[in-house]
Amino acid sequence: MRKIKVLVVDDSALIRQLLTKILGAEPSIEVVGTAANPMIAWKKIQEHHPDVLTLDVEMPKMDGLTFLSKLMAVRPMPVVMVSSLTLRGAETTLKALELGAIDFVEKPSIDISNGTAQVSEEIVEKVLVAASSKVRSRSNHVIQVAESSMPKGNVNLKEATDKVIAIGASTGGTEALAQILPALPGDAPGTVVVQHMPKNFTTAFANRLDGLCRMRVKEAENGDRILRGRVLLAPGDQHMEVVRQGAAYYVRLNHQPLVNGFRPSVDVLFHSCANQLGPHVSAAILTGMGRDGAKGMLAMRQAGAHTIAQDEETCVVFGMPKEAIAAGGAATISPLGQIARELIRSLA
Repeated sequence: MRKIKVLVVDDSALIRQLLTKILGAEPSIEVVGTAANPMIAWKKIQEHHPDVLTLDVEMPKMDGLTFLSKLMAVRPMPVVMVSSLTLRGAETTLKALELGAIDFVEKPSIDISNGTAQVSEEIVEKVLVAASSKVRSRSNHVIQVAESSMPKGNVNLKEATDKVIAIGASTGGTEALAQILPALPGDAPGTVVVQHMPKNFTTAFANRLDGLCRMRVKEAENGDRILRGRVLLAPGDQHMEVVRQGAAYYVRLNHQPLVNGFRPSVDVLFHSCANQLGPHVSAAILTGMGRDGAKGMLAMRQAGAHTIAQDEETCVVFGMPKEAIAAGGAATISPLGQIARELIRSLA
């Protein structure tokens, strides 16, 4: 089989060396070159025709976001961002995903004996996934931002929700959620979301979604009540479960072990919905690699919930939905643009 050709773009010589070592150790990957800035990167893209690009954000001569925007307009290709796990890095990385990057990984630690080993597997896996993902041009990644004057859901403790929407997503999910959630009305049923993401990133992502949506969006805190007009996003590095107390629904957070390699895990959320909500929940599983959420969605369907899997055509990575469908967990299969309507209709 032909090896996947990767071009590494980073202004740090050490990071270029580390990424080349990490990726070069994978038999199915060939690092065809490195570049210290976007100008050199563009020449090497034309010369080597890489299948995947790893891209740093902050570089001299042209920042990574400007380069990514230009690249996706003229030569769309799979890009994996290499980001620092800071709030500033999270905000910039989310912008990169909006511009068309497939995914992001943590910048390798300079401590080769410890840090590199911890992220090597993730870097290789995400590059492999990116190589087989669907890439769309910049024009297909435009998100309509809600007007600041658009009325938000009026969340208060009197507005209990008797129905719940649950959504799980991974690779490609940030932009999928940025299309589904703004399409929900301001008084939509309380919504709980797991997006595979580290901490800091979920804080920035919740803030971004809140600016897009008519519903209120916040990063979940332990004990938050699920209310009409409110979206609760699971924080990075914490599982989120739904619990019921009388007629009220709440979320509970914990640091239990990884499930399917993730924390937060979609399966953890979905299993809790099956156990606590039965038929009073409608769920969607969106684009993403792996099988997280498949067993939980099956449990939800068996408990009487309506379940939806995003279709292959509109997925960036048709992994999680495919597994949910294969397991028998998806009652319907819908394109991204129809999922919001289907969620609301199923709870009417």
